[in-house]
Amino acid sequence: MATDPETAAFFLEQLDGHPDCAGVALRRMFGEYAVQREGKTLGLICDDTLFVRQLPEVTAFLDTPVAGLPYPGAKPWWRIEADLWEDSDWLARLVCLLDLVIPAPKPKRPRKDGRASPRRKAPDAR
Repeated sequence: MATDPETAAFFLEQLDGHPDCAGVALRRMFGEYAVQREGKTLGLICDDTLFVRQLPEVTAFLDTPVAGLPYPGAKPWWRIEADLWEDSDWLARLVCLLDLVIPAPKPKRPRKDGRASPRRKAPDAR
């Protein structure tokens, strides 16, 4: 079941007004959403539920963390039900913590041929 767009909008509304959460955006992926900030994926919203990585700092922040799988075949993540999002201050602190402890993505190396993205060559017409 895909995440309802209203759920995604509610997540972002809860972070509005928190200056520490400026720049948090959702990226739609396969009917679900990635929570991102400055190129970092902070979590996933799948089936109307927020999933965050099981990092020691996050585990300490959560009262009683509950493990869950955001999608079949995934490693366990901490599952944060939407009713916990009602406390916007708590949610903002969680997102800020995630932003602090998750490292920035490694920069992509430029292609040797100077092109921006890989493209297939058309087969030779004979």
